[in-house]
Amino acid sequence: MIRVTPAISIDEREIEESFVRASGPGGQNVNKLSSAVQLRFDVRRSPSLPADVRERLERLAGARLTRDGVLVITAQRHRTQARNRDDALERLVDLIRRAAVAPRPRRATRPTHASRERRIESKKHRSGVKKLRRAGLPSD
Repeated sequence: MIRVTPAISIDEREIEESFVRASGPGGQNVNKLSSAVQLRFDVRRSPSLPADVRERLERLAGARLTRDGVLVITAQRHRTQARNRDDALERLVDLIRRAAVAPRPRRATRPTHASRERRIESKKHRSGVKKLRRAGLPSD
């Protein structure tokens, strides 16, 4: 079990890893070894995630989420497969942690009297500038 938050844990069997060839650093090994990791996590079918966290995670994932609701994270920053595996898993856990935090609800507030006055003043100033342009001052 992978502990994400005190309330959320993910079973390792829910995560699917495949190894592909990486671009970037690696010297001659880059052409021979599959050091990049492609981690897949089925967000929509995961029994470990509460519904609200699932919704926020789908929004946060953006382009990394397939049409089927599978989150795909590709890690190829490091030269070794093990470090890329750790990096991909760390990024998944971080994404789920961010989704687990519920946004604070916005409390409606009214603009202050001073801010309304400043807005009206700036509109009057702008209007005055445009009025001067229309006045047809003689130009050389």
